[in-house]
Amino acid sequence: MIDAAAVAEENGRRLDAHERELDVLRTALAARGIDAAAAVAEVARFSVAAPSWALGTGGTRFGRFAGGGEPRTIEEKIDDVAALNGLTGANRTISLHIPWDEPDDPAGVLAHARERGIRFDAINSNTFQDNPSTTAGGVVSYKFGSLCHTDPSVRREAIAHHRHVVELGTALGCRALSVWLADGTSYPGQGSLRGQFERVADGLREIHASLPADWRLLIEHKPYEPAFYATVNSDWGSSLLLAQAAGERAMCLVDLGHHLPNTNVEQIVSRLAMVGRLGGFHFNDARYGDDDLTVGSARPYQLFLIMLELLEAGDGRMPDVAYMIDASHNLKDPLEDLIQSTDALQHALALALCVNRDELADAQERNDPAWAGEVLHQAFRTDVRPLVAAARVRNGAALEPVATYRALGYRHAAIAARGSGTRATGL
Repeated sequence: MIDAAAVAEENGRRLDAHERELDVLRTALAARGIDAAAAVAEVARFSVAAPSWALGTGGTRFGRFAGGGEPRTIEEKIDDVAALNGLTGANRTISLHIPWDEPDDPAGVLAHARERGIRFDAINSNTFQDNPSTTAGGVVSYKFGSLCHTDPSVRREAIAHHRHVVELGTALGCRALSVWLADGTSYPGQGSLRGQFERVADGLREIHASLPADWRLLIEHKPYEPAFYATVNSDWGSSLLLAQAAGERAMCLVDLGHHLPNTNVEQIVSRLAMVGRLGGFHFNDARYGDDDLTVGSARPYQLFLIMLELLEAGDGRMPDVAYMIDASHNLKDPLEDLIQSTDALQHALALALCVNRDELADAQERNDPAWAGEVLHQAFRTDVRPLVAAARVRNGAALEPVATYRALGYRHAAIAARGSGTRATGL
């Protein structure tokens, strides 16, 4: 666990400098018509889930180089998320992946999470692998798809798995089911493009009908991998069609890495929000494909523009959708990577809150692209780190979370308690 008193002590060493920087920024923002206090409050309100599968070292198909002290159980994963939240003040939930992190004792796991101030966010299914618990003990296989499969028995097992995930999520207090399907084909002629899509739509409709009344179904798209010719749910348009076919509580989930290079993701956010079907967001970053890099590490301006569209959808506040970090920590300490991703999100949100939206709207109305650019860049070039730090302090977290994490020796303590050769489930 992260000791709040130790965090406060670390903050004390930096507090005078922080308050001086914050005062200067408050004055500068006020001159531009921006309420610094309101921005701090909105950043403090924001929370993004940590995924259970990303609390250990990630990897690629070429190899995995595990670090020490990785969580061995779901309880230890919750402990790590609690530590993360103690440093950032913005990771108040954990998102489980089933069956990778299926608890033997859901009630006990729920109690453990509550003791540490952590709740359960959207719960994730898995029909992109053959697991005994999802394939009737190996009777069926998802090699050629799950909900899209030509064999009705495979489709029935896939639907049964999703219903089981919903039952488990209900026991944990979840309110959403997140579905990413690997369904598709790798060769022309391998399957019927229309037939596969219609079967997936039928399956999602059945799953939607099984949801509790207060749940949402989050449908995630991806252009390719592991299907390399035609993925059933390959883009936001396909995702929207599937959501509309499934039911009124079916929404689209946008993963930043699940787009072809140079896709205008902020426009996708705008379109889905406009029709009331934006349900979730998986944050990461990418240079080439589904790279799952640290949030904001490659394309920070795109992240800023996405946050601006989210604020537009929420009329100045972050809308009520399921936010999660979905990154693979191949080289970094997983918790340091999650801290940096969370900080990047807080930072991008603070930047977007510094946009004078009235002035931007006026420039747009006057068809003045040069001044619209000035408005955006005035905000983007602002050093908002004092706002983000103030939001963290408001939530009892660290002014400088990575430095505090290292100073408190959390990873060294985890290695001492868990060993250097443990391997977390997941990526």
